[in-house]
Amino acid sequence: MKKITVNTSTKYDVLVGKGLLEQCGELISTVVRSRKCAVVTDDIVDKLYGEETTSALEKSGFSVAKFVVPNGETSKSHEQLIKIYNFLSENDITRSDFIIVLGGGVVGDLTGFCAASYLRGIDYVQIPTTLLAQVDSSVGGKTAVNIDAGKNLVGAFKQPVMVIADTDVLSTLSDEIFADGMGEVVKYGMIRSKSLFQKLCSENAHNILEDIITECISIKRDVVEADEHDTGERMILNFGHTFGHAIEKYLGYGQISHGKAVSIGMYMITNAAEKQGLVQAGTTQELKKCLEINSLPYTLDISAQDIYSLSIEDKKRTSDTIRIILCTDVGECEIKTLKLDEYRKFLENV
Repeated sequence: MKKITVNTSTKYDVLVGKGLLEQCGELISTVVRSRKCAVVTDDIVDKLYGEETTSALEKSGFSVAKFVVPNGETSKSHEQLIKIYNFLSENDITRSDFIIVLGGGVVGDLTGFCAASYLRGIDYVQIPTTLLAQVDSSVGGKTAVNIDAGKNLVGAFKQPVMVIADTDVLSTLSDEIFADGMGEVVKYGMIRSKSLFQKLCSENAHNILEDIITECISIKRDVVEADEHDTGERMILNFGHTFGHAIEKYLGYGQISHGKAVSIGMYMITNAAEKQGLVQAGTTQELKKCLEINSLPYTLDISAQDIYSLSIEDKKRTSDTIRIILCTDVGECEIKTLKLDEYRKFLENV
């Protein structure tokens, strides 16, 4: 087992290794006082790991109430949020108790926001069950739900008290969902680690999972510690996301996975930037090769106008500017602020 400590407003450990799910009760008991908790999961994960998780918790003396949401992006809504609030109240979950998130990014974002807001905030533990959640969304404290106007527009910063990333649970992922997580893994290589990027182009990710997950988390840890509330450096974690979120909305939430939308977004923004001499020549081709090797898409038939109109609703926009993330070379990135008319001109090269 590997341990990465995150020193933010709440200090916590991220544990990565095999067989951790069956130890979750013992591990969690080291960071919480209450022996009463609610587990929130989705209907697919529940069938795979719900019973094992509940059993491990009960063996360590925890009383467990479980709430199951439908799988998929559409569950990241106020409707499901209210249902969880009511469930917690009905099961007498108090401010001294805690919530466990068992699932992928959707359940993590939804339940994390619930933990941030229910009773003005209670503790929660992340047990991510997808590659995407293990390398990215379970760490760093960003929580949110979607609204009609866009993705993740209503949320809060709320750090977990522990993250337990059991690599064994990734064995049940379909090839498609595994590839979805690789979209975020490639992002980390692009923004901060040329050596990681090169591994992704030359080795089978399944054979080096623990190393990949640990490196991605370590990169995110360093960035989040420097900028917990996303006002500066942390924005680099959104490489590919401004276009990616626009693509998700364009196609309809749930019609394309987050990681695949981000992979398209990374390629499109890098391609546009390279055409304008803003990144090292050949970077787009290197990225394309890496995406193809890891079964990720890189193109979509979407107009520059659609990208513009949907992406200016992104959180990175101010009143008359938008900040975009460019990887000037593999492993190097920068935050670039454009006026909206400059951004429209930039998009002519998409």
